[in-house]
Amino acid sequence: MTAEVKPYAEACERNQDPILAVLKRHFADRGRILEIGSGTGQHAVHFAAALPQLLWQTSDLESNLSGIRLWVGEAHLANLLPPIALDVRGAWPSARYDALFMANTLHIMSWDEVRALFAALPGVLARDCVLAVYGPFNYDGAFTSASNAAFDAWLKQRSPHSGIRDFAAVDELARSIGLALAEDRAMPANNRMLVWRRETST
Repeated sequence: MTAEVKPYAEACERNQDPILAVLKRHFADRGRILEIGSGTGQHAVHFAAALPQLLWQTSDLESNLSGIRLWVGEAHLANLLPPIALDVRGAWPSARYDALFMANTLHIMSWDEVRALFAALPGVLARDCVLAVYGPFNYDGAFTSASNAAFDAWLKQRSPHSGIRDFAAVDELARSIGLALAEDRAMPANNRMLVWRRETST
């Protein structure tokens, strides 16, 4: 019987340190993190090791959990939890988290799934919460680079319902649940790091 090989994404290796630099600032006072769409599990291991004060909960679709378990199990980090199955249109965990992280997820989902995600967030986010999202975004309905336009075409060829999301549309969803934009930072490879925080008046 052939042993299962850990999944690996080269992009995770390239972007994990720039992302970590942002998370160190915005997650410095956080405690419980829910990562949606943990993918290979590489990000979770890297961030949990660098931010030992955080209890990091991985999650993804059931089909991706076995690979994440391999990364989590090999890391042996006390603050890194085994992955839980999470479909944004299905059941969500009953726990509350004071921060949520996503990387390269919104453009994989359909827009209906993106809306379902934001509609469900109030049920898992603590009142004093931070939402950090990494990935490519359009601005004013336009691509920010030729490479992003080509990537969007590739996404739609693979799945017509996917595609790079417009920042304004995502920000509107965040504002609709009481989150205010705290940072919009340019990242390598024409990506962005968007961070929202709960508005103090809510």
